[in-house]
Amino acid sequence: MNQWYESLFENYGLKYDNEVFVHGTTGECDFIESEIRFNKQFRILDIGCGTGRHSIELTSREYHITGIDLSDSMLERAREKASALKMTIDFQKQDARQLPFNHDFDLAIMLCEGSFPLMETDEMNYQILQSAAKALKPAGKLIFTTLNGLFPLFHSV
Repeated sequence: MNQWYESLFENYGLKYDNEVFVHGTTGECDFIESEIRFNKQFRILDIGCGTGRHSIELTSREYHITGIDLSDSMLERAREKASALKMTIDFQKQDARQLPFNHDFDLAIMLCEGSFPLMETDEMNYQILQSAAKALKPAGKLIFTTLNGLFPLFHSV
């Protein structure tokens, strides 16, 4: 049986690309490029890649990308989009808490809550960070976004 965080995204692949927050992809990738000083030799791991928006944009900019996600429907949509653009991107179904990589990547990205902090416990989220760190080369970099838990508290009254 799927966990709630797996079931949540089962039928979300087609709807995801119409969400408001996906319109910042170009700017987000501009930021990523500036952070890695436009080094096209970087191997990039897109953790929680969803429908592949960052993977596809960075591939179009000639970076080497591996995208991982736990959702079959999101990965299916990512593969469809890449195929339509005649791109070959390594999209894999993986659990971000137990990635099979060991010092393989120069950069790992987790954007728009692509796995972190979607887990039920701090320990599970910590496993994601540990797994991402293990996937990185010793001088590798992790770029991620996370929700601000205080925002809804301060703005709910």
